Amino acid sequence: MNTTENDSIMYLDYYTDYNSTCIQDSSPDGSNGFLVLPLLYYMLCCLGLLGNIIVLWVLLRHIKLRTMTDVCLLNLALSDFILAVSLPLWVYISQSLASCKLMTGVYQLGFYSGTLFVTLMSVDRYLAIVHAVAAMRKRTRRYGIIVSTTIWVVSVILATPQVTFADLEIDPDDNSFQCQPLYPEDSQLFWKMLRNFTENTVGLFVCLPIMIFCYVKILIVLSKSRNSKKDKAVKLIFIVVCLFVVCWVPYNVTVFLQTLELLGILNTCEASRNISTAMSFAEIIALSHCCVNPVIYALIGEKFRKSLSKVLTRSFCWSHQSRGAFSLRDTTDKETSNTPVRSDY
Repeated sequence: MNTTENDSIMYLDYYTDYNSTCIQDSSPDGSNGFLVLPLLYYMLCCLGLLGNIIVLWVLLRHIKLRTMTDVCLLNLALSDFILAVSLPLWVYISQSLASCKLMTGVYQLGFYSGTLFVTLMSVDRYLAIVHAVAAMRKRTRRYGIIVSTTIWVVSVILATPQVTFADLEIDPDDNSFQCQPLYPEDSQLFWKMLRNFTENTVGLFVCLPIMIFCYVKILIVLSKSRNSKKDKAVKLIFIVVCLFVVCWVPYNVTVFLQTLELLGILNTCEASRNISTAMSFAEIIALSHCCVNPVIYALIGEKFRKSLSKVLTRSFCWSHQSRGAFSLRDTTDKETSNTPVRSDY
């Protein structure tokens, strides 16, 4: 295995340090696997950067962050942007401890903050639809900044242990470096269990139930509404929940299986190989969520599409669209959260 091939699987090695003998046996054959993974990371990075840069650009320059929804969307886009930036860095890591810790921190921060901000968007949508009148005073820019700041602080705290233990390990086969968590030998099991428990708690046991609760309540309210946009809102909710489940549940289930492996319940080479293979695919699927978030919460949202249309009209002087785009300006600025099926996203 040459240095390039070894570097290309560092990202996977970060989470597959359970049974090294079995996992080495499960490595992809030939160089095809080492070529496909970097290409996938670069593709996810490009798509994630493109979508989230558009969202950040429109929000900062033209929507002006008037509501809690705007603040949440801005922070979600920033979180996804951070996660997307970290992907190609794992493919070609330099032989520097500082860069290893930096990339580990960037990835962990994007992972936790992204999941928490998606959940916050669900809660905000729940308040806007189920408690539309009562929540108007609470869904302000001020509260959005407070909650968003809290999420960033929590994410930094959750990411700190992995950054602390991130270190460069020399591969004896080719003397190359790998960025992996190196825990103290006397407490190695504790830190691995804590890492898995934290990820499962945030993604599977806290955020997912909150999302399900919020969207079930929203569907109940929408089912009683006679608004003409009801069907569109229900379809959007279905897409949001399904994509979150498809992207993150497989990853969290695989992390849970790794926990069982640590406990000795799944302690065979066959189980280790299967879990390692499953994690390879689960990570790719989970990371793709940073690409679909801009589409779900912004590009297909009515308010954002109107703002983006105005931006494109002003920037590129698309005269054939100017009349339709500018005619929407007043109604866009005057939108409120009173209607139960309004789409801010």
